[in-house]
Formats: sequence, C-alpha cells, structure tokens
Amino acid sequence: QKNSCILPEDLKNFYLMTDGFQMSWSVKTDDTPMPLGSMVINSIAKLCQLGGSSMYTLPNAPTLADLENDTDEEDNDDKPEKPHFDSRSLIFELDPCNGNGKVCLVYKHAKPVVSPDTEIWFLDRALYWHFLTKTFTAYYRLLITHLGLPQWQYAFTSYGVSPQAKQWFNMYKPITINTALLSEEADCFVNKLDPNKVFKSKNKTPVIKKKSPSHPAGSQKSHTSMTSSKTSSLPGNSSKK
Repeated sequence: QKNSCILPEDLKNFYLMTDGFQMSWSVKTDDTPMPLGSMVINSIAKLCQLGGSSMYTLPNAPTLADLENDTDEEDNDDKPEKPHFDSRSLIFELDPCNGNGKVCLVYKHAKPVVSPDTEIWFLDRALYWHFLTKTFTAYYRLLITHLGLPQWQYAFTSYGVSPQAKQWFNMYKPITINTALLSEEADCFVNKLDPNKVFKSKNKTPVIKKKSPSHPAGSQKSHTSMTSSKTSSLPGNSSKK
C-alpha cells in the first residue's frame, strides 16, 4: 500500500510462509571454518526501494535517478528492456549480495499505473543491469542451485565471475561454471558417433551344408550281404553247432 503496487503471487506466498530467508555455510580449512556460501532473501521490512533516496546527506545530493540518460537504451530486440532508476520503474532490493551488487525485484512499468508484471534483475557495483529471471520462483531455484557461492550472480553477466570465485565454482559447482563453454563450443562436446555405421547390418553369406553322397541301392545290398556273411563266419556261431 505504501508503494501502490502488488507483490507477485509467488513472492507473496513466500512471505506468507516465512518473513525472509537467510542461510550461510562454511568450509573448514586447517580446522578453521571459513564462511563461504550465503543465500539471502530480505524480509519485508528490508524490502527497500532503490532510486528514491539520495546517496548523500547534502540537500541537493544526486540520486540514482540522476544517472538515467539516453545512452543506456542500447537494448537489442532479443534482450529485455532494462529497468530505470527514475519514476518509470519501481525497484526493490531482495538480496544485498554481501556488497557485490544487488538482486532486485523490478516493476518496469510504473506509469500511469504500476504493472503487476515483475522481473528479477541483478545490479552490479558499476550500476549496470543484468537480467536474471522472470519470476521469483525461478530466481529462488537459481539461488539454491548455485549454493549461494560468492558472486554467483556474475555468472549471468558478460564478464563472468572473478578468478577467485571461479575456483570455488570449480570445486563445488563445476558443471554450472562451464555452461557458457558448453554453449559456445557445443561441437567439441557432441558425440560424433554415427549409429548408421555402428549398427550397420552385415550381409552374411548363407552357409550351405554339404550333404553326404548318396550310395546306389546295389552297393547298399552288397554291403549288407557282406556284413551278414561276416557275422555268420565268426567262430563259435550257433549255426555251425
């Protein structure tokens, strides 16, 4: 009500279940725990709007809206429109990212009425925008999938994560950090096995069984007569007795 906007349904259901989320984990090096992963979703009280307050306490101090200029409109047709720091967009901080940037809930169309369509964007330390997901649910899955590793949001930027963070990725999420390599050099990882050659049926020549030569009938009769005469001439035959 304060900001005249409605939370997206999935984020509203999340806050109805728990007022924010924070989980951190550590690794043990030389028997000393070192904090490494951090997953944060700000509570409703910390869901602060960006761009409205001045960066300094001086009366005429510049605000983020003063950074808006026409040179930022370099979006291609295939890329989504970037958020604006001025009154055209409403931006709320979801995750401070330990000072490495800010994950923001963005209402990109705030005039004349705030549109209920929201997106999740990452604002780096140089104040450049990088698109993450269209829904909070998809961002939450990304957060869990990347284990809250340091600077994991920079994997979705054009310049990627730092070398130090890449070492942690190679240790805990090697497949995630190599997705860009897989997409760019897909031909190197494609199985080039040709199933037509492997499973090609070989034309087997039929084996012809040789038949034993048939003897004429006369020879069979002589053979049987010879065997009968041999048996009759054997010594000790009962016929002689």
